[in-house]
Amino acid sequence: MNPMKGLFISFEGTEGSGKSTQVSLLAGRLYSLGYTARVLREPGGTPIGEEIRHTLKHSHANDAMTPETELLLMNASRAQLVREYIRPALARGEIVICDRFYDSTTAYQGYGRGLDLNVVRQIIDLAVGETRPDLTLLLWVPPEVAAERLRSRQATLPFVRDRIEQANREFFERVARGYEKIAAAEPQRIRKIDATGDIETVRQAIWREVEKVLPPRASSNPPAHG
Repeated sequence: MNPMKGLFISFEGTEGSGKSTQVSLLAGRLYSLGYTARVLREPGGTPIGEEIRHTLKHSHANDAMTPETELLLMNASRAQLVREYIRPALARGEIVICDRFYDSTTAYQGYGRGLDLNVVRQIIDLAVGETRPDLTLLLWVPPEVAAERLRSRQATLPFVRDRIEQANREFFERVARGYEKIAAAEPQRIRKIDATGDIETVRQAIWREVEKVLPPRASSNPPAHG
């Protein structure tokens, strides 16, 4: 759990689960209620992290990247994000909303890439220390639904190469099974949200979980975006 006075919420899920949409909706709702929310993403979120994100996902020179390199780069970005933005924001009493955090690494690099889970956890521990989400919202869709949404998104949006999205179906099935195991291991922190419904239904399901952990309402301040 986060030892500081703010609130740390992370969003998790496979590709096509609608995380980014729901992150934006939650931040807007919190702002309308007078909370200060800082929205961040992984990998990335800091100038250094965004450079790492490009290398991991979009660079045309990353085809030979090994799973071990991917694991270390993900956590290098995370270590910077925790120290540059997350911990200071929590110390100020802000609500931090992060689009992915270390559960993604366990699911994608651990279960998906098949790396030793004990090694994955050790590297995550080095990157984050005691900075852990108070609440993790796992947006769940079956792998076949996620695959269809991903195909639809790529067909309607300008194509930007994403090395991770180009993985095969078996990889994403392993990731999905990994998320199920992660959620089962920490039911107090991780709330599984059925994300197969429409955006509003999912938004309300998320809000029911967030309401349970919200601190007393703060004075109105503009939201901070990372």
